[in-house]
Amino acid sequence: MSIIYELHPETPQAYQVAKIREALKDGAVILYPTDTVYAIGCDLNVKSAVERVRQIKQMSSDKPLTFLCPSLSNIAAYAQVSDAAYRLIKRLIPGPYTFLLPATKLVPKLVMNPKRKTTGIRVPDHAICQALLGALGNPIISTSAPSAIHVGDAQIPAVELFDRLDKTVDIIVDDQSPVGFRVSTIVDLTENEPMVLRKGLGWEAVADLELAESDLV
Repeated sequence: MSIIYELHPETPQAYQVAKIREALKDGAVILYPTDTVYAIGCDLNVKSAVERVRQIKQMSSDKPLTFLCPSLSNIAAYAQVSDAAYRLIKRLIPGPYTFLLPATKLVPKLVMNPKRKTTGIRVPDHAICQALLGALGNPIISTSAPSAIHVGDAQIPAVELFDRLDKTVDIIVDDQSPVGFRVSTIVDLTENEPMVLRKGLGWEAVADLELAESDLV
């Protein structure tokens, strides 16, 4: 069974955050709230934990995992950011946006797309996420939890989500807030022209930028 930590959504308790940090360093996989949906995550640099996240999500090795960074300056350490991409990202973060970018050598191969060598990065507008990132000092994997996404008109209650994943993850972070169900907006910045791959939460701000849209959107 997982350990549940109840954190304040705006001012997460430092001593609780410290316990989660130590668990992440030891390879724990966590279920935690973000500014979009509840996510499955771990320390980016713990290979065994990243492998578990892939198993939980049943993700193939050629699909990149998204991870959280605390700021734009941190993104630049893990991705190649052109001047144009920098200006675009700066206008949108922090917020519910995933940016696909060419990965640097700091991104583990297990996380990136092996052929394109790209990865997805987010800077969340969420106090708990930022507290965990600040305490850990490393990016945190962030992939939507199974069953956490809105289906039809039914929104899964937090307690049901926790019950479903109780034996799957090591730690559950509960901020007593409703479970979000809208995924992030994805912007591909790997080519010369930015491309919207998915319209999600925060799409209205991206629409104002008049970016090209993928045929799959």
